[in-house]
Amino acid sequence: MSRTVYCKKYQREMEGLTKPPYPGPKGEDIFENVSSQAWAEWQAHQTMLINEKHLSLVDPESRKYLQGEMEKFLSGADYDKAEGYVPPSEG
Repeated sequence: MSRTVYCKKYQREMEGLTKPPYPGPKGEDIFENVSSQAWAEWQAHQTMLINEKHLSLVDPESRKYLQGEMEKFLSGADYDKAEGYVPPSEG
């Protein structure tokens, strides 16, 4: 049986994650307040940011930037998008 959470991004009850995505309080907060759909969308957006902005996850500044963008994305605030990115056309 899947669990539901009140998703802070979509502001409605949705299917939740099966386990916290991170250890500690941050992971628990995401587990309790973010839907599995919003988390999957963040992971895809994060990958796009890493690729388009040539970020290195060994760089503390890149990790700090991604953490901030994750907070914005999951809370429904304006978040950074890669300049010049054109999504694939729906065919």
